[in-house]
Amino acid sequence: MNDLGSAFAAAVGLVSGGDPALLGIVLLSLRVSLGALAVAALIGLPLGALLAVARFPGRGAVIVVLNALMGLPPVLCGLLVYLLLSRAGPLGPLGLLFTPAAMVIAQAVLIAPIVAALARQVLEGMWEEYAEQMRSLRVSTARAVPTLLWDGRFALMTVLLAGFGRAAAEVGAVMIVGGNIEGYTRVMTTAIALETSKGDLPLALALGMVLMAIVVTVNALAQGLRDAAARWAG
Repeated sequence: MNDLGSAFAAAVGLVSGGDPALLGIVLLSLRVSLGALAVAALIGLPLGALLAVARFPGRGAVIVVLNALMGLPPVLCGLLVYLLLSRAGPLGPLGLLFTPAAMVIAQAVLIAPIVAALARQVLEGMWEEYAEQMRSLRVSTARAVPTLLWDGRFALMTVLLAGFGRAAAEVGAVMIVGGNIEGYTRVMTTAIALETSKGDLPLALALGMVLMAIVVTVNALAQGLRDAAARWAG
């Protein structure tokens, strides 16, 4: 019990003292997760809006696949990206494996279906209100999609925050494609797993505190944006 108390006290000291190793891991984690979120948003938001607006053969199958990919196991995602980026893979010559870029790709692949599926659910309800007016004005799908994305921006921010939270908490995929290299590809989740296995509880606990603080902050922002969207609507 005393050992646990000492480890917790040391963890608090690492966080409050701004330990350089801790800060490096946290900053890399944020860069990777935010980069992955940007890529996922560029793919997922337009795709979600298109599925909300357009009606075409096979739409139902695309929605089913997206919903299924929301539960894609991170280790399987990491394996697929590893095969893609390995020397024998199609993108092997780029030399991205075991780099932060590979981690961004893995997280983006993991959260893009989540962003697309949630965006489709959010925007489909809005489209039901706008559809008749848009059709009467002869607005094309290409114009309706950006209009819907703009009008749903507050609600979509909660979707993006959910994607960021998923990316920040991910460990399996980034461990496979990043290699958990100290000072280069070691992020919070992989460092927590490693330091716990080594018995270095202070650093693991300190990283856990920071990760939990990020998760709480993300959820608070999401709630605030939902309240703002409700006030804006009405």
